[in-house]
Formats: sequence, C-alpha cells, structure tokens
Amino acid sequence: MNSEKLLASLSYASDETEFYAPMPAGYKPGKTKYVFVFGTVMSGLGKGIFSSSLAKCLKNKGLTVAPIKLEGYLNVDSGTLNPYRHGEVYVLDDGMETDMDLGTYERMLDQDLSRVNFATSGQVFTRVLEKERRGSYLGRDVQMIPHVTGEVKIKLRELAVASDADVVFVEIGGTVGDVENAYYIEAAREMAFEEGANSCAFVALTYIISPPKLGEQKSKAAQLGIRGLLAVGIQPHIIACRASEPASRKVMEKLALYSNVPIDRLFSMHDCDSIYVIPDMLRGAGMDDAVIDILGIRDRVHPENETRAREAWTGFIQRLRTPTREIRIGMIGKYTSVRDSYASILHALEHAGAAVEARIQVVWIDSTDITDATAAKALAEVDGIIVPGGFGVRGTEGKIACIKCARESGIPYLGICYGFQMAVIEFARNVCGLTDANSTEIDPDTPHPVIDILPEQKQIEGLGGNMRLGGRDVLIKPGTLAAELFNNAPETRLRFRHRYEVDPQYIERLEKGGMIFSGKAPDYPIMQILELPTSKHLFFFGTQAHPEMQSRPLRPQPMFHGLARAALVYADRHGRSQRPTSPAATAAAATNATAMQA
Repeated sequence: MNSEKLLASLSYASDETEFYAPMPAGYKPGKTKYVFVFGTVMSGLGKGIFSSSLAKCLKNKGLTVAPIKLEGYLNVDSGTLNPYRHGEVYVLDDGMETDMDLGTYERMLDQDLSRVNFATSGQVFTRVLEKERRGSYLGRDVQMIPHVTGEVKIKLRELAVASDADVVFVEIGGTVGDVENAYYIEAAREMAFEEGANSCAFVALTYIISPPKLGEQKSKAAQLGIRGLLAVGIQPHIIACRASEPASRKVMEKLALYSNVPIDRLFSMHDCDSIYVIPDMLRGAGMDDAVIDILGIRDRVHPENETRAREAWTGFIQRLRTPTREIRIGMIGKYTSVRDSYASILHALEHAGAAVEARIQVVWIDSTDITDATAAKALAEVDGIIVPGGFGVRGTEGKIACIKCARESGIPYLGICYGFQMAVIEFARNVCGLTDANSTEIDPDTPHPVIDILPEQKQIEGLGGNMRLGGRDVLIKPGTLAAELFNNAPETRLRFRHRYEVDPQYIERLEKGGMIFSGKAPDYPIMQILELPTSKHLFFFGTQAHPEMQSRPLRPQPMFHGLARAALVYADRHGRSQRPTSPAATAAAATNATAMQA
C-alpha cells in the first residue's frame, strides 16, 4: 500500500481498524516534509538552537519552514513556570506563554510564531479527554496508542496546513528514555510510516564527554543514547555532536559504526563564540543539503535566495565579531543568578550592539540590598541600565533607588514592564511629591496607588483572566522620542505580559510633573510607553511591554537600539567608550554560554 492510499485509510479507530490518524481539512499528503530532532544523553544541549539553525539554512534556500516544540510536562502552557527552574516565559503575539526555545526560533528565523508552534502534554491530554467525553472515539477504550499518538500527529499536520510549510521542524523536549516524551517519539515513528519514503528526517543530538583527567573525548554515553533511539524504532539520518571542542574523527567513526549513520552526516556542534554562527557551520558541513536529499525536495530550492540571505547574515556576524567600541549596561534585578531569566533581553542587547558596532558588556546588579545611599556607587561604572520585568516585593526599593540615581545623574535608562512601573513610582514619589506612592501589588494599602489593577480587570479577577497577554497595538504620540524610535509611525505593535497599569487618576499629575506618556492603548486610558524630555535627559524610557521578545538579529528592537546609541554618547562623555576588554566579557558571550547550556 503506497503512502497516499495508507493515509486515505487512516480514520478513527473502531472495531474494524486499529489505524488512527485523522487528517485536518486541507492536508495534502506528500507536500509537507518533517524533520524531527531528538535529544540523548542529557537535556539542555541546545536542540532548539540546532533545530532553528538548520531551519534557517533551509529557509535561506527559499523553502517555507515552520517549527514546533513538543514539551513533555503536563502544564498547559509555560505561564506558571518558575524562572529559576525553566528560564524566562516567552510570550507569542497571540498571547501563548511558551518556554524560551520559541524565542530562539523567532529570532533565528525572523518569524512571528503562534500557539500552533507549541504543544505540551497538558494540551495533548486535554484534547484527548475532551474528545473522549464527546464520544469521538466511537466507544473505543482510549489508549496511548493509537489515540494519544494520533493527537500528536494531527497537531503536526494542523501546523503543516496552517503554515503551508515545505518543512516542519519538530523539536521533542527532554531526552530519549524519558517517560514523559516516549509517546512523542512513538508518534514520530508512526509519522514516518504513514507519510512514506522521503517524508521524515530524524536528527539525534548527543553529547561527547571530555573527562578532564583522561584528556580525550569519550563516545560511550553517546553510543548508548543512540542505542536507546534505535530501540524505539528511530533510525537517525543525522547525528549532531555537542562538545566543548570539535568532535574528533575517532569519535565520529565510532558513532557512525554504532548508529548506521554515514560519517559525512555526523556534525560537530562544539562550543563557539555565538549561536548565530551555527547556520554557517551547518551549511559548511553540508547538513542542509543532506536534509534536502533525505526529504527529496531539491526541486524546491532557490539558490539566488540563499545568496541574498547569506550576504545579509554575514554582515551581521561581521559586526558582531568586530566591534569598534564597548559599553557597559547594568542589569538591575533579583534573578541575576539565573541568566536564562533574561535570555531575550541579552539577545536584544546583542542585536543592538551589532547595529551600533559596539560590544555590550552586561553588569549584573542585584537590587535586593541597594538603597538611595548606595545606588550611585553601584552604577558608577555603567553607561546605561535596564530594570527588566518581574513580580513580587523583593528588591523593588533597590530598583527604585537605581532609577532615581539614573534619572538624576543622566544615566540612560530603559524600564521594561516592571521597570516601567517602578519608574512611575519613583517619579511620583520624588518629583510629584506623592511620598508614599506605590503599586498595590507591593503595598495594597498605599495612599497613592499610582500602579494598580484597572477596574475592568478587577471585575474578571476571579475568573483568572486579568493578565494582559500577547500583542497589542500602541498609539505613538508625535514629536516624542518614541516617535523618533519608531520612525514617526502613528502606531506600533508590542507584546505584553502583566496585570498592573498606571492608575488613570494619576496620569494628569504625572504629566504635570514632566513625565511624557508617549504610547497608549487605542481605546482605553492605558499608558504603555513613558519617557522624559530629551532636553532634560539623554535617554529615559520605559514601556509596559516586553520589547525584547520582538528583537531580531537583522532588525534590532528600536528601544534597545536607542538605549545602545545613548549609552555610547554617555560613555563618550565620560571618556570610556574605548575601554579594552576580552570577548569573553561581552554580553554576547554571556548570552550564548547560557543559550548553549539551555
């Protein structure tokens, strides 16, 4: 039976058939190909980085690509995950809260993704149980195979239809052998069977151990990991070898022998100075061409598209690697020991630094113990500061003290979400005379709740719906710094993840004090961007949004770009923009060291 006839026969499992692979409307068998990326040995090796880099290589060739991350945890989304355990919560334009890998895909591919690009076991099981309650399984006992695996397959095919992709890249979270992702791996095996020859490419990401005392690379753990994949019916087509140093020929030969993978399809994904060089590493090793041959889509490639894309990317890499100056940006927060909490901000700084041809060194400043008396000392060596998003009371007074110091001393400032709110509180207290001003999140009994949950949000609080999530249009006030940053566009679109807003009853008083609300919601008195006049401050800017989630390597987010330019001016004024340093001390190095581990 050929693949088209097989797919046509796959319907709801009943007493007459065990096949179960319902097809979404509009699905065309054979049009979309699939690349599955599995992890072995241990998690956190960079499956998302590898998968997004390989997807970029194919996109550069003129193919349409769509990624999806399959997570094993039972959470419906990533919204409740602690940043100490799982890194930042990344928010898509449609409001879906995901893990940080979706940010890697958006940045690398320069594509805005949606909820169809992210799935968890919680989502999969919810859909299965809803169908069971509706009687959709025709009285069958509902089982992991074929029903749960069938739900995974239909999600992949729904993405194929929604994206009209040539290739869907499927990253399976965790590692082979984990109980929670076993059914994802089984679904991948079934997909290859159902879709037929040249339909799926399997990639195994493994780890080459280098015990310091032995002084050589060891492949046994990698061999056992690949054996685990073979044991569940997955024959890899490509193996990517994570290692601190380039994988040796000897190690590659061993893995090729034990895995039945030709040695020219083993790729050394060793540590490098930037994750953004990995697409070129993959292309240089021929991995992109290997995937195209495995999937049989050579006729869809457009070489002229690849030439243009590579030229633009090469320019970015050149600027990233050869900065002419250096600036220091202070990151003021309480999660400074967990850099993954700020992954998107670090990438946004990296993009902005490349745009202004400067190396941005991030200085991590824990706000917990900072006071008005110590803030100046803490900020003495920085050329700009960021107060990022966050929740809770701890460290807030230290953040406010740093904001006051930046406002009074002229240090360029960017407040993001919580940093926007803290800037409003500081200004209300120290400029507008509202001494005890605060947020009701911090002090529910404050006499001046300049930051509060708006009345319409309070009405739905009990329903759990008062979080503003995802993309929103923002009206830009003409003649402001915001208008300049956004090229005088009348409006822009930003992403949000917050509950608290500037209380409308204090807006007039704050504006009389000199604060400019240069961005607001179109239909409500919701302030979304603030600034101080450039005649009084070089760059004092805040947004209730999370602009870091919209920064791209070739299109740095305007607020970060503006902060980088202002920091260069500030550094020049203080005679230190030529400060020498080593590449290991850059924000780029910090970003990528974190990302390669995550």
